[in-house]
Amino acid sequence: MRSFLVVAIALLATAGAYAQTSPTKTCRTQATESKLTGTALESFMAKCEGEAHVKCDSAALKNSLSGGAKKSFTKKCVADAVGA
Repeated sequence: MRSFLVVAIALLATAGAYAQTSPTKTCRTQATESKLTGTALESFMAKCEGEAHVKCDSAALKNSLSGGAKKSFTKKCVADAVGA
């Protein structure tokens, strides 16, 4: 239980640090502003999500996260970068 608490605190701390350095525009916002549709939208979103995944993985490694903490951090980080 104690180790879970430590991991949870570390996850929250690193998520906050990443949020401060992440761009303010999500992939979805950028696509909307560019008025992309159809294949162009799909292509842009796939590329943007891939780039976000690389950046989030990098941030997780930089913060020495591994296992479930890394997976959880990366999932939230990518979701935040892509947008709803």
